Amino acid sequence: MTASQRREQLLAVSRGLFAEKGFEGTSVEEIAARAEVSKPVVYEHFGGKEGIYAVVVDREVQALTAALSGALDEGGHPKVLLERTALALLTYIETSEDGFRILVRDSPVAQATGTFSSLIGDVATQVEHLLADQFKSRGLDPKVAPIYAQMLVGMVALTGQYWLDARSPKKSEVAAHLVNLAWNGLADMEKRPHLITTKR
Repeated sequence: MTASQRREQLLAVSRGLFAEKGFEGTSVEEIAARAEVSKPVVYEHFGGKEGIYAVVVDREVQALTAALSGALDEGGHPKVLLERTALALLTYIETSEDGFRILVRDSPVAQATGTFSSLIGDVATQVEHLLADQFKSRGLDPKVAPIYAQMLVGMVALTGQYWLDARSPKKSEVAAHLVNLAWNGLADMEKRPHLITTKR
C-alpha cells in the first residue's frame, strides 16, 4: 500500500470511529487496530488523534459547504433557493451520515478546526444578502435580515439533525414542510405542502 493509500485508509477508518464513538471515545489504538497497522503508523501520518480528526472534520466541512453554497449559487426565486438548500442539507445527511454525525458532535478539537455551528453561520451570512434584497423589494426593513437568516438556517439545520435519526418522513416531504413553515409561516401553512422544484 502506498503512503497516500494508507493515509486514505486511516482517514476512512477514523471517520467511522469518530462517527460511532465521538472524538473522546476514539483512541489511536482503536484506529490502528481497525486499520491493521501499528500505532506509530498513525502518528507518522497525522501526528496523533487530533491531527487525523482535524483532517476528517475539514473534509466534511468542505463537502457540506460545497453542497449548500452550490444550492444558493444557482440563483432563482427565494422559495426555490430555500427548497434547494433544504434538499442539499438533507441529501448530504443521507449520503454522508457519518460525516454529519461528526460535524454535529461537540468537541474541543472541532471548535478549533471548524464546527457545524460556524458552518451554518457562514451559510446564514450568504442567506442574509438574499433576504435583505427580498425585504427591500417588499417594503420591509432590510436591517433585520441577519436575524431572519439565522432563524431560517437554524430551522433547516436543526431539522436536519432530527432527521438524521428519524429518517421519516422521506427527504422531499421534510424539505416541503420546512419550506411550508419558512415561506408561509404559521398563519398561512398549506395543508398538503409540496416542492415546486424537481425532486432529488
